[in-house]
Amino acid sequence: MVKIIAGKKGAGKTKILIEAIHKAEKESKGNVVAIQYGSSLNVDIYHKIRLINIEDYKIADYDDMYGFVAGMLASNYDITDIFVDGTLRIVGRDLDQVGKMLDRIALITENVTVTVTISADPADYPESLKKYL
Repeated sequence: MVKIIAGKKGAGKTKILIEAIHKAEKESKGNVVAIQYGSSLNVDIYHKIRLINIEDYKIADYDDMYGFVAGMLASNYDITDIFVDGTLRIVGRDLDQVGKMLDRIALITENVTVTVTISADPADYPESLKKYL
């Protein structure tokens, strides 16, 4: 399942994401992964969460991000939740391409909840993204 935390820059998406991460950590019977661009979540995330700085993996586009998520899932069947902060900073600002990427991710995350933040006005979202709100 894929979910979007939407809003313009400065709307409080990261705070909502952190609360969701903490809730997932308490309720999960498996592993929780948080992907960030840089180190913005380092001080706010519990030590039990697998925190990944995506900059270390040279992810450059939508296909790279899909492959990264697929690789994580292939190597760890115990992942229950994946959180991505700063999606557009990681993959690019083409919202239609982000929607296509999320469609691909949704196909491989039937038993995993993937929550991403997207810093753009939801009114500007293409249909490929609106379905994940």
